[in-house]
Amino acid sequence: MKLVIVGGVAGGASAATRARRLSESAQIVMFERGPDVSFANCGLPYYVGGEIQDREKLLVTKPGLLRQGYRIDVRTRSEVVAIDRTQKLVRVRNLADATEYNETYDALILAPGAAPWKPPIEGVDAPGVFTLRNLEDVDRIKAVVDGGAGHAVVVGAGFIGVELAENFLRKGLRTTVVELQDQVVPVVDREMTTPLAEALRSHGATLLLQDSVEAIQKTPDGLTLRLKSGGALEADLVVLGVGVRPENVLAVQAGLEVGPRGGIKVDASMRTSDPSIFAVGDAVETREFPTGRPTQVPLAGPANRQGRIAADNVFGRRSEFRGTQATAIVGFFEHVLAATGQTERSLKRDGVPYYKVYVHGNHHAGYYPRAKPLSIKLLASPETGTLLGAQVVGTEGVADRANVLATALQARMTVRDLAEVELAYAPQFGSAKDPVNMAGFVASNVADGLDKQVHVEDWDTDLSSRAALIDVRTPKEFAAGAIPGAVNIPIDEIRERLSEIPRNRPIVVHCQVGMRGYMAGLILRNAGFEAYNLGGGYKTYRLHHPASTDHA
Repeated sequence: MKLVIVGGVAGGASAATRARRLSESAQIVMFERGPDVSFANCGLPYYVGGEIQDREKLLVTKPGLLRQGYRIDVRTRSEVVAIDRTQKLVRVRNLADATEYNETYDALILAPGAAPWKPPIEGVDAPGVFTLRNLEDVDRIKAVVDGGAGHAVVVGAGFIGVELAENFLRKGLRTTVVELQDQVVPVVDREMTTPLAEALRSHGATLLLQDSVEAIQKTPDGLTLRLKSGGALEADLVVLGVGVRPENVLAVQAGLEVGPRGGIKVDASMRTSDPSIFAVGDAVETREFPTGRPTQVPLAGPANRQGRIAADNVFGRRSEFRGTQATAIVGFFEHVLAATGQTERSLKRDGVPYYKVYVHGNHHAGYYPRAKPLSIKLLASPETGTLLGAQVVGTEGVADRANVLATALQARMTVRDLAEVELAYAPQFGSAKDPVNMAGFVASNVADGLDKQVHVEDWDTDLSSRAALIDVRTPKEFAAGAIPGAVNIPIDEIRERLSEIPRNRPIVVHCQVGMRGYMAGLILRNAGFEAYNLGGGYKTYRLHHPASTDHA
């Protein structure tokens, strides 16, 4: 068996090492057009900021290790420029001397990855304008940063954009982030990104939402950016982080099937439309878990698993990729945002029925010192209660909860299962009723009709004109901040003050996070009122309506 692998990093390197573990006799050839066969591209922003100081630490696997330890024929600075499927060979260009030669294969694995997308704007290729994909890119960016740059502009507030902003700020650069959408991290539901946006501003970044760069001009002093809003920015460097596109040229030229967004189509075994060719990583179109819909998710975890699965199938071991649930996490100084599975936006787009709940709790027992708040948004099927997606934001304990929820989604667990999940508890680590359990409790109560909820967007678009809003928090809480139009009747007084509540219109009650609102709703419905609890309470209202946007 002769296996040829095009590309390294996560998917290609994983496929190569798995292949050798499965077969000692196979001839394995890996082509990589860059000098580094496998590096930690997720760590690149942190090398810019100095959190990772040793560049060598970014090299996950060196060519020498693959050659000596795995007997893999690694050829760096070698670009595969064509595939002849009939003859089962690839055309290779040696980038050192521009010579070309053919290499045959019995099986071929494509792992070309995805390239940063450059928007079609004037001056996008000017000196000082960068993308971030590999170690050569990070070296160029770091040289400008360390050379005395004063102002960095990041175009795009996705994962890479947020991480770069953090590390530019750590280096003392004035930092501006320009984002076309009305939120940071656009792949997550907008309200769950509010703490991250507020953190960007509080740490000194200028955040320009719903704006874009229309032109970049090189000047004697640096760069001038013209914005769609009419403004202009002066910068020493610009980094584009507006998304990636699959590297599919080889596949397209070879006649392999690709999806509408350019991803190479593969089946569950990672096999392309040619039975001898497999594809893995950021270049492929795969399936969402659990919906089964086509998707492209450029993440290292799925790429590693796909490489292993492709190698298994090359050597006759039946192995299938279940699909990706897009589990991801991003940090900005002390703030952390994580997500897994579907978002509310994607469920609406695809017409998938769902319901949602919000839970706000502490990352460990509240009575133990230094408990930090976190928020969970849970999305579930109204028919089965099966978990569809979840998002978590906070400063501590976010990854723990996101990983539990990601595992629950993979296991097709229901909200009632979440209520029963038994998690490790000691006061410095968690709570007897962990936020994950609480999300299961709340979602189960909603499913059972015990907690009749409406949501902030319902109040904003319809209910505010025809319902009465009662805030059941304490007067002190109410005075510290309230939803416009709310009347304060504390939960401890509500039974004695029923005569003050109108019976000829719906009643929406709320507290800080939802628990007292749930109790108030039960009391009012028992007394004959049409009453609803505002899901997630005042804290969720503030996620939708940050205090910084108040105009009343």
